[in-house]
Amino acid sequence: MKSVVIHAGGSVTVEEQPMPQLQDEQDVLVEVLCSGLCGSDIPRIFHEGAHFYPITLGHEFSGEVRACGSAVDDLAPGERVCCVPLQPCFTCDECQRQLWSQCRHYQFIGSRSDGGNRQYVVLPRRNLFRLPPEVSPVAGAFFEPLTVGLHAMQLAGGCANKQVVIIGAGTIGLLALQAAKALGARSVTAIDINPERLALARALGADRVFNSQAMTAQAIHAALTPQRFDQLILETAGSPQTVTLAIEIAGPQAQLGLIGTLHRDITLSSACFGLILRRELRLLGSWMNYSGPWPGVEWQQAMQLFTEGSINLDALIAVQAGPQGYADAVCALSGRPMNGKIVLDFSAPEPEKS
Repeated sequence: MKSVVIHAGGSVTVEEQPMPQLQDEQDVLVEVLCSGLCGSDIPRIFHEGAHFYPITLGHEFSGEVRACGSAVDDLAPGERVCCVPLQPCFTCDECQRQLWSQCRHYQFIGSRSDGGNRQYVVLPRRNLFRLPPEVSPVAGAFFEPLTVGLHAMQLAGGCANKQVVIIGAGTIGLLALQAAKALGARSVTAIDINPERLALARALGADRVFNSQAMTAQAIHAALTPQRFDQLILETAGSPQTVTLAIEIAGPQAQLGLIGTLHRDITLSSACFGLILRRELRLLGSWMNYSGPWPGVEWQQAMQLFTEGSINLDALIAVQAGPQGYADAVCALSGRPMNGKIVLDFSAPEPEKS
């Protein structure tokens, strides 16, 4: 079978590997259909950020069941599934409280073990979420990133009747924007520094957009005066500047969901820190996308949103290609962030050899 393999030093190759086999009665053999590149994969590829090399990445993927272990009685060959990549131990005190992402002994598919960027993968039954027939393989590969935003909303008690502000109009932000609209937000505002992303946010339903490179934080805060109460601000960009921006634009007693992962240290001025106190901001750290019962209400919400047609993916995908085309697109990043999602599609034709 074909597998997209990452080697130390940023080498991305398509290799033939042996078919995986069922080893446990709870195992399921899945034929992978589509797999998305996550922003967290870029350091693993280009900056020696993986736990081991060579590694097959991929934690945002969908596929079809091909065979099941003897103890799996609720899935059948031909059914479509997506990966639930976290592997909690289910026995530690944190797991007993259904705090899955806080597990003291967790593993993670596509990071701490090989993932779904290969034609076939064997996974435990509990790491698979059944998809209804009307959910496409591409949509199945977006369940994981969609649930990241949904988890922050869940921690905030939902977004119904709230003034939602999304900072960062990348894949996570644009998925969260669409979800917030569908789940009853009173308004949704998008903030980014890229005019094309802001235009896309507007096309996907944002009520207003602000370019934080062209406007000061004080100007954005003033422009949000009519929406200053009942705010839920979701920071998805993961930079010191955008975390600071989130604090500076917040209204009274705003909820601030921190989703983006920082890769550089942040220093808050005393004035900025003072805003947290004076405005009585509610800071919510959001890590991964799970709640009880396993894997969580976020995954059920994602299924509802996709089956209702509330999520538009077409505008979010920059590249959808077979293994070699996918590998070429990943290599072309050279460590830079994606400008649109790169999707591995095993049904897509490969580029012709010159």
